[in-house]
Amino acid sequence: MTTNIIELKDVHKAYELGKTTVTALRGVDLTVGAGEFTVVTGPSGSGKTTLLNIIGCLDRASKGTYVLDGEDVSSRDFDALADVRNRKIGFIFQSFNLIPVLDVAENIEFPCAVRKNAEKPAVLRARVEALAEAVGLKPYLHHKPDELSGGQRQRVAIARALITEPRLVLADEPTANLDSQTSEQILDLMLALNKDKGVTFLFSTHDPRVVKHAHRALQIRDGRMVDGPLDAH
Repeated sequence: MTTNIIELKDVHKAYELGKTTVTALRGVDLTVGAGEFTVVTGPSGSGKTTLLNIIGCLDRASKGTYVLDGEDVSSRDFDALADVRNRKIGFIFQSFNLIPVLDVAENIEFPCAVRKNAEKPAVLRARVEALAEAVGLKPYLHHKPDELSGGQRQRVAIARALITEPRLVLADEPTANLDSQTSEQILDLMLALNKDKGVTFLFSTHDPRVVKHAHRALQIRDGRMVDGPLDAH
């Protein structure tokens, strides 16, 4: 039986902007099984990013429960959420978010280097090199981000997301800044990592190419999960 890695129940999120309350999520229920390759799609302003921020422990729900990999994180403070993020979650962003002064190897190992209990450098570097090879970047370990193409930078971001050996990888519009051919290559790479390593991927996307590759496609609109034909635009 598949173990659920994400379980959201009746999750609401409201933000106070001055005297105005903006409601971003309205009673979201969502379950994602371990090893799934799932996308969440919906119009701009539908709540996709807020949903990913809560799932990624970057923010907390105003109401409702969130169980991540069997661990109830609903009421954790932000220090505790940071620890959960570092142990269980990898992130891939559309803007790559690489550190320009670090080379490829240093960018990949960065999430491990800032951990409380850092690994021995030789052990960590061996993992970095194995991941770089897996994403096709072994020859570029000592290149800086500005010496790489967009596709190569996204490959660095994928390797960085996987270096902590997370249970879950969240990808926010990971193909938005890539051309069609590079997008297909990046998607093929993530599908292979999902299949070979069993990593759970959850995407937020507008890209129909990503939706096409997903095992399961969900839709959010006006802060609610909805049924019916997918509308990614």
